[in-house]
Amino acid sequence: MEFTKMNGLGNDFVVISGYSELPENASQLAVQWCNRFFGIGADGLVFILPSDRADVQMRIINSDGTEAEQCGNAVRCVAKYVYDRDENKRAAITVETLGAGVQEVQVEGESGKAAAIRVDMGEPVLQGLEVPTTIDADVVLNEPVEVDGVTFRFTAVSMGNPHCIIYVEDAPNFDLGEWGPKLEKHPLFPNRTNVEFVTVRSREYADMRVWERGAGPTLACGTGACATLVASVLNGYTERTAVISLKGGELAIEWNESNNRVYMTGPAEEVYRGIISL
Repeated sequence: MEFTKMNGLGNDFVVISGYSELPENASQLAVQWCNRFFGIGADGLVFILPSDRADVQMRIINSDGTEAEQCGNAVRCVAKYVYDRDENKRAAITVETLGAGVQEVQVEGESGKAAAIRVDMGEPVLQGLEVPTTIDADVVLNEPVEVDGVTFRFTAVSMGNPHCIIYVEDAPNFDLGEWGPKLEKHPLFPNRTNVEFVTVRSREYADMRVWERGAGPTLACGTGACATLVASVLNGYTERTAVISLKGGELAIEWNESNNRVYMTGPAEEVYRGIISL
C-alpha cells in the first residue's frame, strides 16, 4: 500500500488515497501504522475518499483506532495533497468532513506547491449539550471541572469536534500527561474531549498546548487553535483575530463577526512517500 507522510505544524499523519470508501479495518490499520516503533508513526491515519458533495472527502482515524469528526491540520494536509497533484492548480478546494460538513479551502501556491492554506472552519458550536457536555447552557463559559481534588475552569467549544479550553499561567510547561487524559475522559464530556491549556500573552497572541482525544499530546491542533480563539474572545481575553502559538508553530485564526465563521491559516508539509505491507 502506497502512503504519504504529511504534517501540519508537526501534527503528523499517514495519508492514503485510492480507496473508494473507508475500509472495514481502518481502525486496525490506524493502530498498526501510527505506532512509532512498529509502524510508520503518526498522530492519525487520513483517508482521502471520493465525495458527491465536495472535491474530496476526508476521514481521519486517531492513533488509538477511534475516528475523529474533524481535524484542522489534517484538512490543510488534504488540501495540499490535492493541490500539489492538480495540473490546473485550483486555488479553491472543498473537503467533506464527518463532523463539520463541507469546508472551503483557499490555497496560496509557491513554485507549483501549496504554501499558505486558509480553511473556512465553519461556525463554532457553543450550546453545552451540542458540544457535547452534560451542561445544559447556551454557552459553557468559565465552568468548574474537578479532577483529583483540583478544580479547573473551562470553556467548551465545538469546531466539529469537542474542545475544553482551560487558562493556565504557563501553558508551554503545563503537565499535559498528568491532567490531559483525566480531563479527556471526565464525565462532563459524554464523547470525551480534546483539552487545550492556554496562556494569553496579549490581545493578539496566545500560547496553547493540547491533549488530543484519541492521540494524546500532539505538536499542534487546528480545531483546538480555532476553539481557543473563540473561547478567548468569549472570555474577553483577545481580539477576534489572533495568532495561536503551538509547540509545532503558529496558526493565524480569525472569528469573523459578520458571518460568525472561523478561519484558520497555516502551512502543511509533505515529508515523504513510501510503501507499507498490508
